[in-house]
Amino acid sequence: MLPLAVLREQTEMVREMLRRRGTAAPLDEILALDERRRAVIARNEALKQQRNEVSRLIGREKERLAELREEMRRVSEQIKALDDEQRAIEVQLEDLLLRVPNIPHASVPIGSSADENVVVAQWGERPHFPFAPKPHWEIGEALGILDLARAAKISGSRFVLLRGLGAALERALITFMLDLHIREHGYLEVWPPYLVERKAMVGTGQLPKFEGDFYQTQDGLSLIPTAEVPVTNLHREEILEPGRLPIRYVAYTPCFRTEAGAAGRDTRGLTRVHQFDKVELVKFTEPETSYEELEALTRDAEAVLERLGLPYRRVLLCTADLGFAAAKTYDLEVWMPGQDRYLEISSCSNFEAFQARRARIQFRRTAESRAEYVHTLNGSGLAVGRTFAAILENYQQADGSVVVPEALHPYLGCERICAA
Repeated sequence: MLPLAVLREQTEMVREMLRRRGTAAPLDEILALDERRRAVIARNEALKQQRNEVSRLIGREKERLAELREEMRRVSEQIKALDDEQRAIEVQLEDLLLRVPNIPHASVPIGSSADENVVVAQWGERPHFPFAPKPHWEIGEALGILDLARAAKISGSRFVLLRGLGAALERALITFMLDLHIREHGYLEVWPPYLVERKAMVGTGQLPKFEGDFYQTQDGLSLIPTAEVPVTNLHREEILEPGRLPIRYVAYTPCFRTEAGAAGRDTRGLTRVHQFDKVELVKFTEPETSYEELEALTRDAEAVLERLGLPYRRVLLCTADLGFAAAKTYDLEVWMPGQDRYLEISSCSNFEAFQARRARIQFRRTAESRAEYVHTLNGSGLAVGRTFAAILENYQQADGSVVVPEALHPYLGCERICAA
């Protein structure tokens, strides 16, 4: 959430930044409500001073007691009405403020669509095949490790059933990613709940803006769309003591998304499904180091792809393609030879203090310092199903088998996946 003072004092800058995003926000309505709220507060303060003065007179001027008591009653009623009005305005104001996206960092390229994202780095050589490479869903079904038809029979479209070495490969990837981030990158593993309260979704920016994008239970809980939600909310409404930052967490969770806005897109295979596995990296940092930590977090995600030998590129998102809460984002896109395209496999973002204000996550530099908002970051390290798909497509062989990347040999216990 952006500070109201910034919207009030730097209105034209905010308008320009939102224009660069291609986003409409109710700035005029927010500013009008803010002005009305401040007028109500000023009037209320004046009435409270008047009430205090009347209270003092009641003790001194006994001959005017009835008159002063009537004035006290009248002023008190006005104060109560203004208190109620102020609360109603503040509810409206908070709802509108929660719908304003973050301001892009100065290093984010200006663009009007995803076509203007900037490729900033590439790694690995694309494999060359002496045959026409197949997409992962054909490979997986031929090997008997992927069964989309039975998944649809159980749950409908956009669900996945893994069998045999397919299930083992998914599990191996999760463990490999967690081990790498814990043992070599210095993250602390957490295993969070998969259902969260509404205020957790508000804290990370999913709500109220994207109300229809998540599965909700009858008692108001939401199935998490990513581990970012519960892990970031670990420190909601806390002031972190001096010396705690940076904090680095890693978590594996299943993720659940309605994909309400994805009709007709990536309908086959593991690319865009309602339930998928992901290993998530989350950081809490001091403001002055958050962009260094973003570079480090992105390198940690890239390390997974490099250990697996999967060609990828790093893409800096332009203003129009930034997520709602992000100030800067790198996407990592893995090469998918069976589809002849790059596919996003990780999104690494710095939210600066945007989420921290919503979730009230603060820190102190010293015991005597005033509390400041932390900066929060997160990134996929990686999306497991898409990594699974990338392995099938990049390591497919002419005989239909798939070579297992060397880094996974200790986890999977075999070097090749063949048809049963």
